[in-house]
Amino acid sequence: MYILLAPAASAQLLPDGSLAWEALSLTEQGPGRRRQVGQQKLGDFVAAVERQNPGRTIRWAWADARQVMPLLLGQGVAPASCHDLRLAQQILARAATRAQSGLPYRQVLDLSALRDPSEFPVRPQAEGQLALFEGLPAAGAASGAVFSVDDLLAELQAQLAAVAASPFPERLSLLLAAESQGALIAAEIRQWGMPWDRAVHEQILEQRLGPRPVGAERPAQMEAVAGRVRQLLAAPELNPDSPQELLRALQAAGVAVDSTRKWDLVAWVGQVPQQSPEWARRQALVEPILAYKRLARLFTANGWNWLDTWTRNNRFYPAYEVASAATGRWGGHGGGAMQLPQEVRSAVRAEPGMLLTVADAAQIEPRILAVMSGDRALAVAGRGRDLYLGIAQLGERTGSQVRSREQAKLALLAVMYGATTGEGGQLLPQMRRLFPQALGLVEEAALVGERGGQVSTFLGRVSPLPSARWFEGQRLRDSASAERAAVSAARAQGRFTRNFVVQGTAAEWALVWMAQIRRALRTERLAGRPLSSRLVYFLHDEVVIYGPAYEAAQCARIVRRAASSAAQLIFGASEVEFPVSVAAVEDYSQAK
Repeated sequence: MYILLAPAASAQLLPDGSLAWEALSLTEQGPGRRRQVGQQKLGDFVAAVERQNPGRTIRWAWADARQVMPLLLGQGVAPASCHDLRLAQQILARAATRAQSGLPYRQVLDLSALRDPSEFPVRPQAEGQLALFEGLPAAGAASGAVFSVDDLLAELQAQLAAVAASPFPERLSLLLAAESQGALIAAEIRQWGMPWDRAVHEQILEQRLGPRPVGAERPAQMEAVAGRVRQLLAAPELNPDSPQELLRALQAAGVAVDSTRKWDLVAWVGQVPQQSPEWARRQALVEPILAYKRLARLFTANGWNWLDTWTRNNRFYPAYEVASAATGRWGGHGGGAMQLPQEVRSAVRAEPGMLLTVADAAQIEPRILAVMSGDRALAVAGRGRDLYLGIAQLGERTGSQVRSREQAKLALLAVMYGATTGEGGQLLPQMRRLFPQALGLVEEAALVGERGGQVSTFLGRVSPLPSARWFEGQRLRDSASAERAAVSAARAQGRFTRNFVVQGTAAEWALVWMAQIRRALRTERLAGRPLSSRLVYFLHDEVVIYGPAYEAAQCARIVRRAASSAAQLIFGASEVEFPVSVAAVEDYSQAK
């Protein structure tokens, strides 16, 4: 059963002065009972409905979880399930552009303009409850009104009808459910926060950078390295934070590079024999620059300003953007939630009596490729062991040139990302002989992309079409340079679609994995009591659970079971294993 939730039309106020919300149920028999609930009682209403329907799945349907979940979580209520119309619309609208999807979807509402309310400045409480909905568009209008429950009902019915008429309704339904659960999880992580010891973080900064600087000054140790760079490049006025100035100084010093990127500098050093006098000279020139870049990255991305902005009360509150990438991978729109560097992870520290349970899925994308392609040899290579070692052992038995773990990793990355150069690219013919079905799947996806077509993940997320400019470039090949540009663009698009089918399906597995973990944390008991451990962090194929130390062992069992359950839900029975490494630690850095 679905229950739609939306603010009442025209921002209606109830007699007690609270903003009115409307709830409307939808079952297989059609729309049902309609109710009005005051905003302050919304959490009580949601909790009561779920309590009164034990064993029945209630999906709360709303325009955007980012608008509703902070309100519910602030009232101490976290729904079991939801249908996020905005996220579902993104998936269905893209899928409908691909003829093979057979998806008869036409959106009723345009939910694409809805924004996370945290992007707006906080307004004074005295301005009233209506400030919660500042900036939300009405259907087909630019005013500040919000969608009514009847608007949402029409959109939900259009989405459900499209799913039912699709070639694989069970898969698409699972994708929409998982995406919506992701919206709940992202909101909960943001509300609850991740333990973060400010004193430890400040100690790290002082050890690496020196005392906190005043104003726009550089930290002392950072400035000392900057001075060393100026001296080596004979550029006393150089600002090493300026890529343009640094590049000019490097070229003037005889460093033949076209950018100041780390890999270009490292490549320049590697052009000469290692340990030769020239190699030592180049290394001595480049190393201080790389050292400065590391310090500058720490200072700007996770320095004192980051601490002041993103942590409070010894908590970091990650701000995730669900499905920010075309593949469905999450991103962060503040605080760097998707890239916490190793050097600050020791600040993620459990309080007394608590532990962090860190779970990391092993080689998820290659295993996804194995199950999607049905390549039994690749599935067997990863059974009960490290997949890359299994490939190396298979290579030794069959006389293949892929005989080490490092070679296997490079070769498999070349398979999934379409590399044609380097050691990985050179090993592709060997991988084609070892795993013909796996290679066939990604190479077919690449061909589709090169022709300007769209591909799909296992559950039904569709890749975007290339731009009109791309198609124009493919059509107009009236010169040698235009021909080269068209071929290059086609190959780039092929590499994108080649990886899309694997990375996108891996993102789907991760969503279902997290949803299964969340469900178990909510429903399982320990000594007759509900668990208090919570998901507090997510990074592609890694999750962190935080809770009492005595719950850590059960959390470890939960994440392992959830990994197998996720694979079963998506793919059914399979020979491919999805192992998860788990560590119960006092600080995040101990998990690696």
